[in-house]
Formats: sequence, C-alpha cells, structure tokens
Amino acid sequence: QVQLVESGGGLVQPGGSLKLSCAASRRISSIYNMGWYRQAPGKQRELVATITTGGRSNYADSVKGRFTISRDNAKNTVYLQMGSLKPEDTAVYYCNAEADGFLYWGQGTQVTVSS
Repeated sequence: QVQLVESGGGLVQPGGSLKLSCAASRRISSIYNMGWYRQAPGKQRELVATITTGGRSNYADSVKGRFTISRDNAKNTVYLQMGSLKPEDTAVYYCNAEADGFLYWGQGTQVTVSS
C-alpha cells in the first residue's frame, strides 16, 4: 500500500509558476510509474504528466514545454514544476502511483490561476 500526500498548490497569477510535491509513504524506487493528474470543475480527471523509475516522462499536449515532472527517489517524492500558468490550468491536482497491481491516489491540491 502507498499513501500519497500532495502539497504546493495555491493561487497564482497568469504567467506565474508553482511547484507541486507528492510525498510517498514508501520507497518510490520500487514504484515503476508515478504521475500527476488534474480535475477541473465539471470536467473529467485528465493526465498531466507521468514518469517512470528510469526517468522516462510523458506529458499532456496542453502542458508540454510548460510543466516538468521529476522524481527524487532518495526523498520518496515526485514533483511537478509548473510554469507559464494559464487560467485553464486551474484544477485540483492529484498524485498517482501504480504499484502492486493497484492505482493509488493522493487527496489532491488546489491550483488556481487567476488575476
């Protein structure tokens, strides 16, 4: 089992930056794939970015070139560096881990992009 705790969300102006963190309750070096998803009001949850233990990353087209996902196995933490934020990036951001044949989710952190 894996508990995931996100942090770093908040209110930011358009064009600004935020860095989200996802702390896992166990060694993430044994978790092949981890990622970030988001859900805006009235919309389905969607993929933002994923990263494997080997560091291979995948991004939604809407965030390519603006967001960067990374993982620090020593700290058991996955990060999402977000830049050039747009109002349409406003959503609850969730951390995800695929482990032991299950999908685990954090509780989410709110990101609001508004002037």
